[in-house]
Amino acid sequence: MHIGQVAARTELSLRTIRHYDEVGLVRPSARSQGGFRLYTEADVARLMVIRRMKPLGFTLEEMGELLSITDRLDADGAAAPQTAEREQLLVRLGRFEQATGERCEALRTQLSRAEEFAAHLRRYAGRLAVDDA
Repeated sequence: MHIGQVAARTELSLRTIRHYDEVGLVRPSARSQGGFRLYTEADVARLMVIRRMKPLGFTLEEMGELLSITDRLDADGAAAPQTAEREQLLVRLGRFEQATGERCEALRTQLSRAEEFAAHLRRYAGRLAVDDA
């Protein structure tokens, strides 16, 4: 699929998708004869991983590391990681899982505080409206 279709499906901008290509996070699987980027479902899945990591504050390097880990774990046949490497990859994956949980909890705390503030402002505005009546 073309980059516009990918942008619509992933809710990422064309510029962002091109940037991820330039930094090597998600390269299109092919190019058309005219040089246009062509993406597969697997490419879209990689972009969705990145999109989910972004609001959690992961860096581009961390995103690339996680994609590398999952690529290795998903490898088949002779390319599949042997037991020792697989165990190391699973440990690294576990660290990402733990970091994700911690970052989600921090976001929940921020959201809770933001909702408290919004409620405070609503009460304040409501009191002012009553006082003016």
